[in-house]
Amino acid sequence: MKKPLPDVRPNTWEFLRDPMIAPTGFREYDARWQYPEAINLPGMTALGFGLGTQMRRRGIDPVIAVGNDYRDYSVAIKYALIVGLMKAGIHVKDIGPALSPMAYFAQFHLDVPAVAMVTASHNPNGWTGVKMGFERPLTHGPDEMAELRDIVLNGDFDAHDGGKHEIVDGVREAYIDDLVGDFKMSRKLKVVCATGNGTAAAFGPEVLERIGVEVVPSHCDLDYTFPHYNPNPEAMLMLHDMSDSVKASGADLALGFDGDGDRCGVVDDEGEEIFADKVGVIMAKDLGKIYPNATFVADVKSTGLYAADPELLATGAKTDYWKTGHSHMKRRVHALGALAGFEKSGHYFLAEPIGRGYDCGMRVAVEVCKMLDRNPDMKMSDMRKALPKTWSTPTMSPYAADTEKYDILDRLVAKLVAKHEAGDTMAGRAIKDVVTVNGARVILDNGSWGLVRASSNTPNLVVVIESAQSEDEMRAIFAEIDAVIRTEPSVGEYDQTI
Repeated sequence: MKKPLPDVRPNTWEFLRDPMIAPTGFREYDARWQYPEAINLPGMTALGFGLGTQMRRRGIDPVIAVGNDYRDYSVAIKYALIVGLMKAGIHVKDIGPALSPMAYFAQFHLDVPAVAMVTASHNPNGWTGVKMGFERPLTHGPDEMAELRDIVLNGDFDAHDGGKHEIVDGVREAYIDDLVGDFKMSRKLKVVCATGNGTAAAFGPEVLERIGVEVVPSHCDLDYTFPHYNPNPEAMLMLHDMSDSVKASGADLALGFDGDGDRCGVVDDEGEEIFADKVGVIMAKDLGKIYPNATFVADVKSTGLYAADPELLATGAKTDYWKTGHSHMKRRVHALGALAGFEKSGHYFLAEPIGRGYDCGMRVAVEVCKMLDRNPDMKMSDMRKALPKTWSTPTMSPYAADTEKYDILDRLVAKLVAKHEAGDTMAGRAIKDVVTVNGARVILDNGSWGLVRASSNTPNLVVVIESAQSEDEMRAIFAEIDAVIRTEPSVGEYDQTI
């Protein structure tokens, strides 16, 4: 197969013949491109050929589970990927349309070592990509992605005979059975299930009904045009819609899922949108009573309450703050033997004996319902109000080109570290520390903080602020962080802001 070309030019002879892949699509822990502007179908075949080559060279049994999300172009992309895997002599077990966690589940259910899930995740239509892994429940991290990128972009493929495509039925049903088990609610619970017409529409209502929940469906008809909004429970548009549905129906809470179902968003009975990092603290407090002295992992975008909530600390829990990103978090949870990991974006990593360690929005939904069942005298709003009060922003993402964002971030980190070293203040408070494990998390002397990092998935920076004092302080911290960001003229507008 030819070495892929970096320039993708639709409506040309070469576009239908030659593999073309924009190098920027190889990201920290998965592959993500705009289609067809940044990758064509022969390019996706090259990616599959490279992935199969990587499997062979690592001595991995040449069998892989492959699925696709619910978008009109995902099946074509999946079959292009499968052609490449078969060129490398890989036996492909095609599980059909799926959630990403259903594909991860298939590795265990079918007892295969590898997975490749064709999905644009929460990105809007026009994007595609692949989430992949060889060592269940883990997915590719930076080292594996760099190795794969070099194989593919250099055309360094190893062809093998024996490639096979097998369609495997029944995985969806087994996945739902595994989620539900023999659990049934003992209290009445009315839940808005919001899927934004995405892949989770084929799973969420059935899972919740089978555990005995009364379901209020919200945009649960499969429709890959996403007529209401892009399914992303980190976006305020979806969260506001979930809140409206709770208020209109009198539901006990709303649970919302992103385009590939590995994330879950929560709105309580009062219509309050609880950001996922705080839902994680609520869950950790409850799980800590069952599993004392547990270790948890939180990403650097998450609330400081994991280190400060007195009820959580009373269970003996310890929390490790780690790099944002589903692969980074999965690996950290696995390495530490943690009970769970929580990410502000809505990825939750529930390990044994609760889950298998991979991120699954449906598993989170079931566990939130179980938590409410264990606490029959409490509403979701009671659990929210029991947290120490903080004021936090949603995740806000100003544009920064993929080819520039990491250089921009390096300069921003240096500027923020310099402010700390110079003894400067922020929002009128002393800067206690600047943690640079993943961008820069500027921590003030009262525990308030502001974070700027580079998005691993899209051409953006990421900004999150939390104040332990007031909304005014939160806004003041944001204004000062943003003023530093605006020293970089190539940074564009935010997708959402406060």
